[in-house]
Amino acid sequence: MKPALLVIGAATAIGLVAVWLAARRGRLLRPSTRQVISLMGLGRFFRGLGGLHFYIYGRWPVAYVRFARTCLVRLFGRRLKRWAADRYHGKVLHHQQARALVTINREIVCEDLKRVIPYRTARKLILRQPLEIVAFPCPCRLSRPLHCQPVDVCLIVGRPFTQFMLEHHSGRCRQITQAEALEIIDAEHRRGHIHSAWFKDVCLERFYVICNCCKCCCGGIEAMVRYGFAMLASSGYVAEVDSQQCHGCGQCVELCPFDAIGLHQIAQVRWESCLGCGLCAERCPADAISLRQDANKGEPLDFSVL
Repeated sequence: MKPALLVIGAATAIGLVAVWLAARRGRLLRPSTRQVISLMGLGRFFRGLGGLHFYIYGRWPVAYVRFARTCLVRLFGRRLKRWAADRYHGKVLHHQQARALVTINREIVCEDLKRVIPYRTARKLILRQPLEIVAFPCPCRLSRPLHCQPVDVCLIVGRPFTQFMLEHHSGRCRQITQAEALEIIDAEHRRGHIHSAWFKDVCLERFYVICNCCKCCCGGIEAMVRYGFAMLASSGYVAEVDSQQCHGCGQCVELCPFDAIGLHQIAQVRWESCLGCGLCAERCPADAISLRQDANKGEPLDFSVL
């Protein structure tokens, strides 16, 4: 190993030890950061710089998303595809699933949602009561010069993530009630945006946020459709067109965020591209599209059986 690399490695290790000791004594990091580090454990904190990664991601989310979208994906896309998706991914939710997630009134501890979240890591769903929700400005939207409005549509769900955002972004986010969360989800649904539950390895390997995504701003949708990153898992459903009912208006073609519908006299769904968000089914003026559960698309995030 080159001497320069040894020096850099040693300096990094010393710096991380100093941060850890300061955090333990409460002299540097805020309570929520100390809680995350405690839950993560010292080994995980050092291994792969997971603790530092979490802090950068949570502290400067807009810069993080902008860098990932404009630099990492474009420069190293082919090499990063599987690696990135396994560590940072979302589960598409149809409208009622998203509403159910913010109105859970019982504790849920699922250590491994392997059948629901088809990735190698970050498959935990842990929700304590009372359920805390924080509305936060969408980093994907804010990372673009011309973005959709409104921006306060990301819903951070559950401790310690809610407390981290409140302590580090007190002027930009706010704690909200379940009723307010439902209002945000319903309003985004009316705008034709999709809902997704996101999981990240450095976020304690678990679910931490509901995103309400538009196809023009969402970095996850862009990475998937434009660069082939499989960062979003199907809701477990697929859209199905009734050929007798379809008028061939093409509204669903324009609406679909995943380019999963083509028009050949009538609408035709590309099974492999459809992630079951349900927008086409709910917006079809002829009521010609429905959602059908498909075992080959993975299991839905069904809270009644968790």
